[in-house]
Amino acid sequence: MIWGKVFGTLLIFGILAMVCQIAEAQAPAGSAPAAKEEYTGMTLDTLFNGSVDSSSYDYAWTTTTGYVFDKHFSVDLGIPILFVNGTTSTGTNVMNAGLGNVFGQVQFVEKSPKLNFGTVLTTALPTGDTSKGFSTGRVTYDLTAQIAHEWNRWTPFASAGVANSLFDTRYRQRPYSTLGDLAHFEAGTAFDLGRSLTLSASVYDIAPWGTQKVYSHIVNQNAGNGASASHGRVYQANALTTGSSSIDADHGFNADMDFSPWKYVEFDLAYSHSVHFQLDTVSFGVGFHLTPLLRRSGISKN
Repeated sequence: MIWGKVFGTLLIFGILAMVCQIAEAQAPAGSAPAAKEEYTGMTLDTLFNGSVDSSSYDYAWTTTTGYVFDKHFSVDLGIPILFVNGTTSTGTNVMNAGLGNVFGQVQFVEKSPKLNFGTVLTTALPTGDTSKGFSTGRVTYDLTAQIAHEWNRWTPFASAGVANSLFDTRYRQRPYSTLGDLAHFEAGTAFDLGRSLTLSASVYDIAPWGTQKVYSHIVNQNAGNGASASHGRVYQANALTTGSSSIDADHGFNADMDFSPWKYVEFDLAYSHSVHFQLDTVSFGVGFHLTPLLRRSGISKN
């Protein structure tokens, strides 16, 4: 049952929260530093996050290093390690672990009293194991732009992007990888509750076109034989599914709680509902921003 899995995940989350009391720490891996001050120099982040739904546990430990050039430009290089435990459509339990796709990012941010704008280009190399579905065997990319406006405690935002693969988000660590052209959209609002606690809610849409491929993380290569999967979850039936845009098109909504009780620590707890897959996913993240270690060594500076 999903709620049994959720309870187990939240228990892990609670244990990690206690560990974080003795650490300093970070912004989500793959994004610009979340520390409240502006600085330039090297950055170092590490993030443990995971997602739980009715058929799989999906965890990732990602370490990211980067460089902040100024208040506008930064770059990142990330290395993810993936851990997956899932159940196929035939009831077989599968566990997989290994290196994911090493990725690089270039980010641009422009802030003003009227509008904040940001864009990020992410490119991933096919370093993951294709037999486990951790890689498509191709170089993948995502170009996303976001706008936001701070209005007292409210911050409405909207984003749009184009890609040749679906990248994971803070709301969901997917038990599959995709290859094929697509556009994705999200719109919502965040609300600052104070005391380093922020709530957000959004709706999303994923719109692929042309031929699409879905690589399962829970059906090993040569294991699938075309068995049917409920609610279009082809990743539970076959290691590789090739088809039209309908196999990975999706829309739904997200809710998120972000909490930073210490200067360099960040917790994240999220819920996502996929209408297409009829799937509820609970996700969490515990991040450590380790840049202060670089500052003490003189590598990074304010």
